[in-house]
Amino acid sequence: MRWDEVREQFPDEWVVCEAIASRSENGYCYIDEVAIIDRFEDSKIAMKRYYELHREEPNREYGFFHTSRETLQLREKWAGVRGPR
Repeated sequence: MRWDEVREQFPDEWVVCEAIASRSENGYCYIDEVAIIDRFEDSKIAMKRYYELHREEPNREYGFFHTSRETLQLREKWAGVRGPR
């Protein structure tokens, strides 16, 4: 489901979802398509559900977002590699 469809179907809610399609551009990850897993009015409950899913399957791309966001744009984080001390 595209994010604009999610926003239309679940206005002013927190959604827990899995990223299905995403792309990287200029240091940001844009999530183009998601699968909705659950929805909530309370962010704390949405976060709890997200952590449950992440614990069960840490290799899957889960997230929780409020549908007031116009786009799913996330800053990419880069891990540094330390040399010998």
